[in-house]
Amino acid sequence: MLNTPFKFKISRDSRWPEYTKSGTLYYPYWLSYATGVLYYKSDHDVHLLDAIANELSYEETLKRIEKFSPDIVVMSTNTPTINSDIKFARMVKQALPDVKIVFVGTHVSALPGQTLRDAKGAVDIIARKEYDYTIRDIADALESGKPLKEVKGISFLQDGDVKHTPDRPLLENLDELPFVSKIYKKFLDIRHYRYALARWPMVQVWSSRGCPNMCLFCQYPEVFSGRIFRVRSPKNFVDELEWIKYNLKGVKEIFVEDDTMSIDKKRLVAIAREIRARKLDITWSFNGRADIPYEVLKEIKKAGCRMIIVGYESGNQRVLNMIKKGIYIPRAIRFTLDAKRAGIKIFGCFMLGLPGDTEETIMETFEYAKKLNPDMAFFQQAVPFPGTEMYEWAKRNGYLIAKNWDDWLDEDGRLGFLLSYPNLPASRIRELREKLTIEFYLNPKWIAQALLHNLHPDEMLRLLFAMKDYLKFLFKERAKR
Repeated sequence: MLNTPFKFKISRDSRWPEYTKSGTLYYPYWLSYATGVLYYKSDHDVHLLDAIANELSYEETLKRIEKFSPDIVVMSTNTPTINSDIKFARMVKQALPDVKIVFVGTHVSALPGQTLRDAKGAVDIIARKEYDYTIRDIADALESGKPLKEVKGISFLQDGDVKHTPDRPLLENLDELPFVSKIYKKFLDIRHYRYALARWPMVQVWSSRGCPNMCLFCQYPEVFSGRIFRVRSPKNFVDELEWIKYNLKGVKEIFVEDDTMSIDKKRLVAIAREIRARKLDITWSFNGRADIPYEVLKEIKKAGCRMIIVGYESGNQRVLNMIKKGIYIPRAIRFTLDAKRAGIKIFGCFMLGLPGDTEETIMETFEYAKKLNPDMAFFQQAVPFPGTEMYEWAKRNGYLIAKNWDDWLDEDGRLGFLLSYPNLPASRIRELREKLTIEFYLNPKWIAQALLHNLHPDEMLRLLFAMKDYLKFLFKERAKR
């Protein structure tokens, strides 16, 4: 199970896969969940190797693979790295001709046939979408000689033709999955991973999968984990939080990586009350929407919730409607005020260059961000990933300027500016992102707020680490001009 080597320290499982501007490196959590199934629920011998976290070269990674001598290598991939991943798969095939290469991830789930054809024999199988049990079934089939066509959720080449088996039904009972944190402890070093928004060291876990919201830019629900919201029971989820507390010593924060943990407000409260009933002294944060009532916010704060990451996206309601966000600005403002009143920090995400955006609406978004005054803000250009409605819209209208998958990253390993409109070219979106980010963070009001709200030593270290790298990146971008 391989987080495939790459020239940049990229977070493949992130919704924003790039060499980050703030020192962030995600756990390879999808690989880790599938590793858990193999390790605890099969007789197969499995090893999880994160070549990115260990900063291994292609050659060093290949030596590690040869030492383990596997029958199957499962390689994590995504859009910006896919050409490099195919190149490395070819290296593995040359060194171990009998090994079967399986590609997993969002990109190959969206484009399985194209990937198999582009790989020209370097990739044997693609496991589409959530693949926790798919990898186990592939291993069972290859070991027993069962035809691959009997394994659900895969694509492969047969006599030069691409074959797709029926999609694997989404896993409904998430409680049956082994704790991913146990796999972290066995195979990974938690000190290698950092999330700029979380206290370090941290771990990332999931309490639910799928998101019923229809945002047209969001890749996971559209091509990977689906629109059906599935959950772990509060007891099962808090069991893992408790396990982390007492078995992963030194962890200072748990980040719940769900697409939208706050879909079910009653469940969120039940989780908070379960944490308090066990008297668990933990710090946790999560991804949520700007629609959580104050009463719920109070409950989760009492249970140790520190921060909510919120995709506000735009300050223009017409743009929000175009991207199918399903959030109204007055409600988002009310939520933000309520979160501050409850004592929960807010990290606000804002996108520039969305469908319907103009320079004027981008400035509306900036003024909106200043009005909301979150503890931290991320101004990012809209990036259309394969499989999303925004990608198809951009291609259809001639707004996508990337020529190949390598264009998704620039020369520094950052996601590129890939959308260009007649009245809002990519170069101007780039200029606006740099200008507005620097202006936001150099605002005396924000600086005073940051100093006041981050007096805790762990918070101060986290903030200084993140801001140092991020501002250095922005000033470097400006110097290039």
